[in-house]
Amino acid sequence: MLVAVASAKGSPGATALAVLLASLWPREVALADVDPAGGDVALRYRSPEGTPLLEDRGLLSLGAAVRRGADVALAPHLQPVAGGLDVLVGVSAPEQVAGLGPVWGSVAAALHPADRDVVADCGRVLPGAALMPVLAGADAVVLVVQADVTALAHLRERLATLAEPLRLGEPGGVPLGVVVRAGERDPRAAADVEALLASGGAGVPVLGVIAEDARGVRALETARPGAGRTSFVRSGRSLLPGVLALAERRTTPAPVLARR
Repeated sequence: MLVAVASAKGSPGATALAVLLASLWPREVALADVDPAGGDVALRYRSPEGTPLLEDRGLLSLGAAVRRGADVALAPHLQPVAGGLDVLVGVSAPEQVAGLGPVWGSVAAALHPADRDVVADCGRVLPGAALMPVLAGADAVVLVVQADVTALAHLRERLATLAEPLRLGEPGGVPLGVVVRAGERDPRAAADVEALLASGGAGVPVLGVIAEDARGVRALETARPGAGRTSFVRSGRSLLPGVLALAERRTTPAPVLARR
Protein backbone atom coordinates (compact mmCIF):
# COMPACT_ATOMS: atom_id res chain seq x y z
CA MET A 1 0.00 0.00 0.00
CA LEU A 2 1.29 3.47 -0.95
CA VAL A 3 -0.11 6.63 0.65
CA ALA A 4 1.12 9.90 -0.87
CA VAL A 5 1.00 13.01 1.34
CA ALA A 6 1.22 16.42 -0.32
CA SER A 7 0.22 20.06 -0.01
CA ALA A 8 -1.47 22.40 -2.45
CA LYS A 9 0.49 25.49 -1.46
CA GLY A 10 3.46 26.41 0.69
CA SER A 11 4.41 24.24 3.64
CA PRO A 12 1.29 23.52 5.70
CA GLY A 13 2.69 20.32 7.20
CA ALA A 14 2.98 17.61 4.53
CA THR A 15 6.29 16.33 5.88
CA ALA A 16 5.06 16.44 9.47
CA LEU A 17 1.91 14.51 8.56
CA ALA A 18 3.87 11.90 6.56
CA VAL A 19 6.23 11.39 9.51
CA LEU A 20 3.28 11.14 11.89
CA LEU A 21 1.38 8.59 9.81
CA ALA A 22 4.48 6.45 9.27
CA SER A 23 5.26 6.52 13.00
CA LEU A 24 1.74 5.36 13.90
CA TRP A 25 1.27 2.92 11.01
CA PRO A 26 -0.10 -0.45 12.21
CA ARG A 27 1.98 -2.53 9.79
CA GLU A 28 5.57 -2.64 8.55
CA VAL A 29 6.15 0.69 6.80
CA ALA A 30 8.78 2.95 5.24
CA LEU A 31 8.78 6.74 5.00
CA ALA A 32 9.79 7.89 1.49
CA ASP A 33 10.91 11.47 0.85
CA VAL A 34 10.11 12.15 -2.82
CA ASP A 35 9.65 15.94 -2.62
CA PRO A 36 11.03 17.23 -5.96
CA ALA A 37 11.79 20.63 -4.44
CA GLY A 38 14.28 19.04 -2.07
CA GLY A 39 13.25 17.10 1.00
CA ASP A 40 14.37 17.58 4.58
CA VAL A 41 13.99 14.09 6.06
CA ALA A 42 17.78 13.74 6.03
CA LEU A 43 18.03 16.97 8.02
CA ARG A 44 15.34 16.06 10.54
CA TYR A 45 16.56 12.55 11.34
CA ARG A 46 19.74 10.88 12.56
CA SER A 47 20.81 7.25 12.44
CA PRO A 48 20.33 5.09 15.55
CA GLU A 49 23.99 5.91 16.37
CA GLY A 50 23.30 9.66 16.15
CA THR A 51 25.21 10.19 12.89
CA PRO A 52 23.83 12.01 9.81
CA LEU A 53 22.02 9.95 7.21
CA LEU A 54 23.75 9.20 3.91
CA GLU A 55 22.42 11.59 1.24
CA ASP A 56 23.49 9.32 -1.64
CA ARG A 57 21.56 6.32 -0.34
CA GLY A 58 17.88 6.85 -0.97
CA LEU A 59 15.91 8.32 -3.86
CA LEU A 60 19.10 9.06 -5.83
CA SER A 61 20.50 5.55 -5.48
CA LEU A 62 17.09 4.08 -6.31
CA GLY A 63 16.92 6.21 -9.47
CA ALA A 64 20.46 5.19 -10.42
CA ALA A 65 19.57 1.51 -10.00
CA VAL A 66 16.54 1.96 -12.26
CA ARG A 67 18.65 3.62 -14.96
CA ARG A 68 21.11 0.73 -14.86
CA GLY A 69 18.25 -1.69 -15.40
CA ALA A 70 18.85 -3.22 -11.99
CA ASP A 71 16.26 -4.65 -9.64
CA VAL A 72 14.08 -1.85 -8.30
CA ALA A 73 13.70 -3.37 -4.83
CA LEU A 74 13.18 -0.63 -2.24
CA ALA A 75 14.87 -2.18 0.79
CA PRO A 76 18.54 -1.66 -0.29
CA HIS A 77 17.92 2.09 -0.50
CA LEU A 78 16.33 2.53 2.94
CA GLN A 79 18.12 3.73 6.07
CA PRO A 80 17.04 3.11 9.68
CA VAL A 81 16.68 6.14 11.91
CA ALA A 82 16.47 6.71 15.65
CA GLY A 83 13.09 5.48 16.81
CA GLY A 84 13.03 2.47 14.48
CA LEU A 85 11.57 3.91 11.28
CA ASP A 86 13.07 3.06 7.86
CA VAL A 87 13.34 6.04 5.51
CA LEU A 88 14.10 6.68 1.86
CA VAL A 89 16.18 9.86 1.87
CA GLY A 90 15.17 12.37 -0.80
CA VAL A 91 17.11 14.85 -2.90
CA SER A 92 18.78 17.79 -1.18
CA ALA A 93 18.24 20.26 -4.04
CA PRO A 94 15.74 20.59 -6.92
CA GLU A 95 18.56 20.32 -9.48
CA GLN A 96 19.06 16.66 -8.56
CA VAL A 97 15.52 15.84 -9.71
CA ALA A 98 16.38 16.44 -13.37
CA GLY A 99 18.23 13.14 -13.66
CA LEU A 100 15.24 11.26 -12.30
CA GLY A 101 12.86 12.51 -14.98
CA PRO A 102 12.74 9.42 -17.21
CA VAL A 103 12.55 6.93 -14.34
CA TRP A 104 9.78 8.34 -12.12
CA GLY A 105 7.40 5.61 -13.29
CA SER A 106 9.80 2.89 -12.16
CA VAL A 107 10.44 4.74 -8.90
CA ALA A 108 6.67 4.78 -8.32
CA ALA A 109 6.57 1.02 -8.89
CA ALA A 110 9.38 0.51 -6.37
CA LEU A 111 7.26 2.28 -3.74
CA HIS A 112 4.94 -0.75 -3.77
CA PRO A 113 7.24 -3.35 -2.15
CA ALA A 114 5.77 -6.68 -1.16
CA ASP A 115 7.14 -6.61 2.38
CA ARG A 116 5.79 -3.28 3.66
CA ASP A 117 3.58 -0.26 3.10
CA VAL A 118 5.01 3.14 2.16
CA VAL A 119 4.04 6.65 3.24
CA ALA A 120 5.50 9.15 0.76
CA ASP A 121 6.17 12.81 1.48
CA CYS A 122 5.55 14.45 -1.90
CA GLY A 123 5.88 18.08 -0.81
CA ARG A 124 4.02 20.75 -2.73
CA VAL A 125 2.14 19.48 -5.79
CA LEU A 126 2.35 21.73 -8.84
CA PRO A 127 0.77 21.30 -12.30
CA GLY A 128 2.93 18.98 -14.38
CA ALA A 129 4.96 17.86 -11.35
CA ALA A 130 7.67 15.32 -12.17
CA LEU A 131 6.43 12.98 -9.47
CA MET A 132 2.92 12.69 -10.92
CA PRO A 133 3.50 8.94 -11.53
CA VAL A 134 3.89 8.54 -7.75
CA LEU A 135 0.57 10.25 -7.10
CA ALA A 136 -1.19 8.37 -9.91
CA GLY A 137 0.18 5.07 -8.63
CA ALA A 138 -0.75 5.69 -4.99
CA ASP A 139 -3.52 3.84 -3.20
CA ALA A 140 -4.53 7.15 -1.62
CA VAL A 141 -3.46 10.80 -1.86
CA VAL A 142 -3.79 12.99 1.23
CA LEU A 143 -3.61 16.77 0.73
CA VAL A 144 -2.80 18.97 3.73
CA VAL A 145 -4.29 22.45 3.81
CA GLN A 146 -4.28 25.39 6.19
CA ALA A 147 -7.72 26.50 7.32
CA ASP A 148 -7.79 29.90 5.60
CA VAL A 149 -9.45 31.34 2.51
CA THR A 150 -6.27 31.69 0.43
CA ALA A 151 -5.14 28.14 1.12
CA LEU A 152 -8.57 26.74 0.28
CA ALA A 153 -8.59 28.64 -3.02
CA HIS A 154 -5.28 27.00 -3.94
CA LEU A 155 -6.64 23.64 -2.84
CA ARG A 156 -9.61 23.93 -5.22
CA GLU A 157 -7.22 24.85 -8.06
CA ARG A 158 -5.01 21.88 -7.28
CA LEU A 159 -7.97 19.49 -7.16
CA ALA A 160 -8.94 20.67 -10.64
CA THR A 161 -5.37 20.03 -11.82
CA LEU A 162 -5.31 16.53 -10.33
CA ALA A 163 -8.77 15.50 -11.52
CA GLU A 164 -7.62 14.05 -14.85
CA PRO A 165 -4.28 12.37 -13.96
CA LEU A 166 -5.71 10.82 -10.79
CA ARG A 167 -9.16 10.16 -12.32
CA LEU A 168 -10.74 11.68 -9.26
CA GLY A 169 -14.25 10.42 -8.63
CA GLU A 170 -14.05 7.81 -11.39
CA PRO A 171 -14.16 4.03 -10.93
CA GLY A 172 -10.58 2.87 -10.41
CA GLY A 173 -9.37 6.41 -9.74
CA VAL A 174 -7.07 7.35 -6.88
CA PRO A 175 -8.98 8.07 -3.65
CA LEU A 176 -8.13 11.53 -2.33
CA GLY A 177 -8.75 13.02 1.08
CA VAL A 178 -7.98 16.34 2.77
CA VAL A 179 -6.43 16.96 6.18
CA VAL A 180 -6.78 20.39 7.76
CA ARG A 181 -3.96 21.92 9.78
CA ALA A 182 -5.53 23.79 12.66
CA GLY A 183 -5.45 24.30 16.39
CA GLU A 184 -6.58 21.37 18.50
CA ARG A 185 -9.23 23.59 20.06
CA ASP A 186 -10.83 24.39 16.71
CA PRO A 187 -13.39 21.58 16.43
CA ARG A 188 -15.21 23.20 13.51
CA ALA A 189 -12.18 23.46 11.20
CA ALA A 190 -12.66 20.14 9.38
CA ALA A 191 -16.42 20.56 8.98
CA ASP A 192 -16.03 24.13 7.72
CA VAL A 193 -13.44 23.11 5.10
CA GLU A 194 -15.58 20.20 3.93
CA ALA A 195 -18.59 22.50 3.57
CA LEU A 196 -16.58 25.04 1.57
CA LEU A 197 -15.23 22.34 -0.75
CA ALA A 198 -18.69 20.87 -1.24
CA SER A 199 -20.15 24.29 -2.07
CA GLY A 200 -17.53 24.63 -4.80
CA GLY A 201 -18.37 21.25 -6.29
CA ALA A 202 -15.30 19.42 -4.94
CA GLY A 203 -16.71 16.24 -3.46
CA VAL A 204 -13.65 15.07 -1.55
CA PRO A 205 -13.73 13.91 2.07
CA VAL A 206 -12.06 15.85 4.86
CA LEU A 207 -10.40 13.24 7.04
CA GLY A 208 -9.84 15.46 10.06
CA VAL A 209 -7.36 17.86 11.64
CA ILE A 210 -3.61 17.68 12.23
CA ALA A 211 -2.83 19.76 15.30
CA GLU A 212 -0.49 22.73 15.05
CA ASP A 213 2.05 21.60 17.63
CA ALA A 214 5.70 22.35 16.81
CA ARG A 215 6.95 20.82 20.05
CA GLY A 216 5.01 17.65 19.38
CA VAL A 217 6.49 17.40 15.87
CA ARG A 218 10.01 17.73 17.21
CA ALA A 219 9.39 15.29 20.05
CA LEU A 220 8.18 12.64 17.61
CA GLU A 221 11.09 13.12 15.19
CA THR A 222 13.66 12.83 17.97
CA ALA A 223 11.85 9.93 19.67
CA ARG A 224 11.67 11.83 22.95
CA PRO A 225 9.86 10.27 25.91
CA GLY A 226 6.30 11.51 26.13
CA ALA A 227 5.96 12.20 22.40
CA GLY A 228 2.87 10.01 22.30
CA ARG A 229 1.03 12.30 24.69
CA THR A 230 1.31 15.44 22.58
CA SER A 231 -1.65 16.98 20.76
CA PHE A 232 0.20 16.35 17.50
CA VAL A 233 0.29 12.59 18.03
CA ARG A 234 -3.24 12.52 19.45
CA SER A 235 -4.52 14.16 16.27
CA GLY A 236 -2.61 11.59 14.21
CA ARG A 237 -4.27 8.72 16.02
CA SER A 238 -7.64 10.23 15.18
CA LEU A 239 -6.70 10.63 11.51
CA LEU A 240 -5.15 7.20 10.95
CA PRO A 241 -8.35 5.10 10.61
CA GLY A 242 -9.69 7.45 7.93
CA VAL A 243 -6.44 7.37 5.98
CA LEU A 244 -6.31 3.57 6.11
CA ALA A 245 -9.94 3.28 5.01
CA LEU A 246 -9.29 5.68 2.12
CA ALA A 247 -6.35 3.61 0.84
CA GLU A 248 -8.15 0.32 1.31
CA ARG A 249 -10.88 1.50 -1.07
CA ARG A 250 -8.39 1.01 -3.89
CA THR A 251 -6.57 -2.06 -2.60
CA THR A 252 -9.71 -4.04 -1.78
CA PRO A 253 -11.15 -5.74 -4.91
CA ALA A 254 -14.74 -4.95 -5.70
CA PRO A 255 -17.12 -7.83 -4.95
CA VAL A 256 -18.15 -9.95 -7.91
CA LEU A 257 -21.90 -10.08 -8.30
CA ALA A 258 -23.30 -13.53 -8.98
CA ARG A 259 -25.29 -13.91 -12.14
CA ARG A 260 -28.89 -14.96 -11.87
